[in-house]
Amino acid sequence: MIKLDNQKNYSSQTNFCSALGIILPMNFTLHSTFPSDLKTEWNELLSQSILNVPFLRFEYLEQWWQTRGGGEWPQSAQLVLVTAHEDDSLVGVAPLFLSEYEGDPSLLLLGSIEISDFLAFIAQPADLQRFLSSLLDFLTTNPQVPAWQVLDLHNLLESSGLLDALQAQATQRGWQFHSQQSYHSPFIQLPADWEEYLASLDKKQRHEIRRKMRRLEETYSSASLSFVEDEHALPAAIEQFFQLMAFDPQKEAFLSEPMRQAMRSTITNASKHGYLQLAFLELDGKQAAAYLNFNYNQRLWVYNSGLDPQFYSVSAGWVLLAYLLRWSIENGLLEYDFMRGNEDYKYRFGAVDRFVYHARLTRS
Repeated sequence: MIKLDNQKNYSSQTNFCSALGIILPMNFTLHSTFPSDLKTEWNELLSQSILNVPFLRFEYLEQWWQTRGGGEWPQSAQLVLVTAHEDDSLVGVAPLFLSEYEGDPSLLLLGSIEISDFLAFIAQPADLQRFLSSLLDFLTTNPQVPAWQVLDLHNLLESSGLLDALQAQATQRGWQFHSQQSYHSPFIQLPADWEEYLASLDKKQRHEIRRKMRRLEETYSSASLSFVEDEHALPAAIEQFFQLMAFDPQKEAFLSEPMRQAMRSTITNASKHGYLQLAFLELDGKQAAAYLNFNYNQRLWVYNSGLDPQFYSVSAGWVLLAYLLRWSIENGLLEYDFMRGNEDYKYRFGAVDRFVYHARLTRS
């Protein structure tokens, strides 16, 4: 049998075997530390998975685990990271950890709950049901897996197909299954042209965006959008971004030192791997507003923002958002994803809803 070295070859072999009616066995491995030797394969599989988002990349989840989500989870939590291979090719990843949650020993997805907007298991759509079935067998029968009662899965995007697959597995096993909508997750499908985008909005909102952009540009002699691309400038830019975030009292409380450490790692990793967009709006030489986004998979994922209140009167945050929407369209991106949260301004910019769910599978 030929050893396969990449995902493309794996897909070709899988199709060939499927045509012959051959089902390759999945071999599962339990990891108590992050398997650094699988980083490249992990990210390659993610690119073809049911949900390809920055929160499931190897480097993101590895640093999330190091800080336990910026202090959200206790150090006593146990890593239960499971990988599946077929003929030496990685075909599935279950990035899990064990902790007490709502009184039960629970397996949760790495990244849960607060700072990772979308989560999932990692597998190609065609492999999902078979991967889940074998995974649940492994989790319930392997003596090395720590004792657990509930599979408690947060931040599941409805469009991934994972909810239906999980319910089907629970039904087959006689387990309790419960799911509920937990967040709105609005996004904008981007057209090819800025004027076409504006034309898609209602007349009042279209006028409002143009009016605010014009007023800001008339108020200041210099208004510029800049992106942090120099790795040597990144540490100082991160601290400047934190300063802008901290003008909001809720965000200031959020920015504990463990959380700052987690965010520094997230931003640095995104820069290192080429999908960071840290954008600043500068008005007459002063940093007025900033957005921390991920430019990933032909989409802009809007992660966090900061605004100096002295620029409220010119709607600096709104104008920066408009600039970034225009930039995304001009650079051929497919979507502008606001991620979790149903704040009114997202819909005023033309976003439409999709939803994030919480699923809970309880063993009988």
